[in-house]
Amino acid sequence: MSWEPVTWERLVPALAERIAGTGTADGGTRVRVALDGAPAAGPDVLAGRLAEELRLRGRPSVTVGTRGFLRPASLRYEFGKQDADAYYDGWQDTSALWREVFNPLDPGGSGTVLPDLWDPVTDRATRSPRVPLEPGGVLLLHGPFLLGHWFPFDLTVHLRLTPAALARRTAPTDHWTLPAYTRYTTETTPESTADITIRTDNPHHPAWNFGQGEGSWRPQP
Repeated sequence: MSWEPVTWERLVPALAERIAGTGTADGGTRVRVALDGAPAAGPDVLAGRLAEELRLRGRPSVTVGTRGFLRPASLRYEFGKQDADAYYDGWQDTSALWREVFNPLDPGGSGTVLPDLWDPVTDRATRSPRVPLEPGGVLLLHGPFLLGHWFPFDLTVHLRLTPAALARRTAPTDHWTLPAYTRYTTETTPESTADITIRTDNPHHPAWNFGQGEGSWRPQP
């Protein structure tokens, strides 16, 4: 894989332009973007910066984090509080994401999404109001393990960390999750699956590969 060094100041506007020029695969009017990566890679931070760049381009967006769509603690911790396999394929409420986030954005859908469903700290429903996304708007869904669920994304971005960088930037109390990311890399191969991969080993000096989805697209210098 070929990597191009880039600054965040150049990367974020270029990625926003790519999103703004992306069409939908199903004929809908709202673009669905995955910002896939471990929390240590900062997909939530990138989502916030992209939302602002899209706003400047007249494109409304809704930012949704998968942390707001975790299953209740009784289900997440069925096999213990530090089970890496459960963290990988049992914590995220994918059915709720389909129902509350993706289905409303289908052609003919209501266009209103639920920004979060469950608070993992209080272990209670958040009861957040639905958020309308206007036609021409963009869904920015961020979090780990987004690829491989057949979610109907129109553009996928993977934030990559080497195993050493992931371990270094993950809190020691969360090191038990590291095997889940190894499994994800092996089973889903996000670097070859995503349209764009951003290498974030050094958070101040990213690099990216942008040729997976549309080989003719290149960011402007």
